[in-house]
Amino acid sequence: MIDYIVVGTGLAGICFTEKLLSQGKKVVVIDNEGRSSSWIAGGMYNPVVLKRFTEVWKINEQLNLAIPFYKRLEAKLAIKFLHPMPLFRRLLSAEEQNNWFCAADKPSLERFLVPSLSRMQLSGVEAPFGYGQVNDTGYLETHDLITHYRNYLTSIGCYRKECFDYDALSFNDTSVIYHDLAARHIVFAEGFGLLNNPYFKDLPLDGTKGELMLVKIPDLKIDFMLKANVFIIPIGDDIYKVGATYNWEDKSDTPTEKAKQELIDGLKDIINLDFEVVLHTAGVRPTVKDRRPLLGRSLESDRIHVLNGLGTRGVLLAPFLAERLYNNIENGEPLEENLSIHRYKKFKIKK
Repeated sequence: MIDYIVVGTGLAGICFTEKLLSQGKKVVVIDNEGRSSSWIAGGMYNPVVLKRFTEVWKINEQLNLAIPFYKRLEAKLAIKFLHPMPLFRRLLSAEEQNNWFCAADKPSLERFLVPSLSRMQLSGVEAPFGYGQVNDTGYLETHDLITHYRNYLTSIGCYRKECFDYDALSFNDTSVIYHDLAARHIVFAEGFGLLNNPYFKDLPLDGTKGELMLVKIPDLKIDFMLKANVFIIPIGDDIYKVGATYNWEDKSDTPTEKAKQELIDGLKDIINLDFEVVLHTAGVRPTVKDRRPLLGRSLESDRIHVLNGLGTRGVLLAPFLAERLYNNIENGEPLEENLSIHRYKKFKIKK
């Protein structure tokens, strides 16, 4: 008997597994290592909705958990994957300047928004209305984190690379049984693959395809993130991540020429410099219609749980949600209504 089976090693699965291990729980993690949105994500974290200059929901709690969590994990794995760096939002009009000043005056945003505008001059970039600087931002090199964490789990003997067989899962009042494993609980953190899960396939996981490019821009020379129609993230050696697109119809992970051109057009709108596309990739983000995560237990058994729906802000949400779900399962702490799957009619638990 072990404590948990965790299915998935995207950000959600990693953060929940690490929470379990930190509490001395016995865990087996299962993943088929298929392409996931975490694997190809830009990995940017940012406390402000830059379209409207509003704070992200529960952002202080998220930041206070996430940054120390990732730093501990860096030390444990002996790698560097967390890269704090400022974010500058190019402002497009006098109206946006005014909106920035108004937002920066709000007590909830004063930690994040620098009230004075930046008038820095960047080679090949025009910004007649200046830039707004956002603090407490950066990016996570998700590919490196996932690769090293899988290797770590393998080294301690609790990782299985395989497709999860739902037909092989059974349960009783005290445990779940999967092939040769018996566990107190199982947590599904499968991302968009949740649509194939018979216990949770009726959840309104919508899925939003995103495409991203790696671009070489020798003459840009910035050491901060830049945001306009697209984001530009420097990752070293004149290579930048450029993204991202949003497609609510196409659910494949195949890159498209249409999205590539959209990214190129967005990049050209920011810079007037030569660049070379090095890589173009795509994935489907696990988004939900009401833009809130999916946490909770199945109707069939209180031993079967879900951790999903992190959407576009998984870097900060994942440690926060892992903590919430752990406390719900182990300590009986109720989940907030806008996190719990039981906010949906089909998943209502009778009281």
